[in-house]
Amino acid sequence: MPGDIVVAALGGTIASARPSAGGVAPSLTAQDLIDAVPGLPSNVEALSFRSLPGSSVTVPDLMALHRLLSERFAAGAAGAVVTQGTDTIEESAYALDLVHRGPQPIVVTGAMRNPMLAGPDGPANLLGAVTVAGSLSDVGCVVVFADEIHPAARVRKTHSTGIATFVSVDGGPLGYLVEGAPVVVNPRASRHTLPRPSALPNVGIYPASLGDDGSALAAMATVLDGVVIAGFGVGHVPSGWTPLIDSLCARMPVVLATRTGSGPVLHRTYGYPGSESDLQRRGAVPAGFLHPYKARLLLQFALAAGASSAQIRAAFGVAGQVSSTERWPFL
Repeated sequence: MPGDIVVAALGGTIASARPSAGGVAPSLTAQDLIDAVPGLPSNVEALSFRSLPGSSVTVPDLMALHRLLSERFAAGAAGAVVTQGTDTIEESAYALDLVHRGPQPIVVTGAMRNPMLAGPDGPANLLGAVTVAGSLSDVGCVVVFADEIHPAARVRKTHSTGIATFVSVDGGPLGYLVEGAPVVVNPRASRHTLPRPSALPNVGIYPASLGDDGSALAAMATVLDGVVIAGFGVGHVPSGWTPLIDSLCARMPVVLATRTGSGPVLHRTYGYPGSESDLQRRGAVPAGFLHPYKARLLLQFALAAGASSAQIRAAFGVAGQVSSTERWPFL
């Protein structure tokens, strides 16, 4: 019916149960998840879309889901909740955020404690997600977990088992659930979208590490269309990499991010070979505040849209908060 909140289940810990032997695995349906939550509103539609662990969700899965959700929105649905495994929520949410142009919210949630354990967190997270999906608008895709509302571009999974694992680095949460209602304390300034890709270029992430001579990066790059380098600190790599960086920048987009997990790539503080300013002079595109995982998705989607080098640089300037003068280059 018009005004429904669609709950689309992709699997994950929140939907896991124990088979006859072995560990838990995704098997519960969207309706099973809904039935386990007291206090949900009546206008909730169950959609069992996939039954996968978070580690097996793909971008094509997400794009197929977005097409289906877009049809529901066109028919009058007010918002959507996506339940999935937490392994890839920080990437799934950003992928959906990059393609979702409508005012209806898409809220991603999951669980760290499966339903077989005492005190599973899935039901509370699902209730919070449905509440947000029925209350907010024009926020794109957000993550709701442990009564916090996180913007897709900043949210990170920061602990392998803790239930408060999701954190919005570099700016904090969008808001909170307070007495059952969403309270936005950190409004999103703008939204940045690209066309939904039909095919994805091959973009890799390569982290700098102590003493690495770059040979593995050179080998990996032979099969890539673009690469995100997760540099030391504010965007540094070993000085011996500089000829390789020259070669890569001549052949493909090279995005420079930081492996630290928070903070930006700088521009002009350090000046030695392999420093952030040296790499950018050689053609590397600074990712700003974007984490390498998000930067990879943005580069993939931009390349899929046929972006030029100038458009890629502008997109990272805006999305990574690198530049205050660039405009988002995609309609």
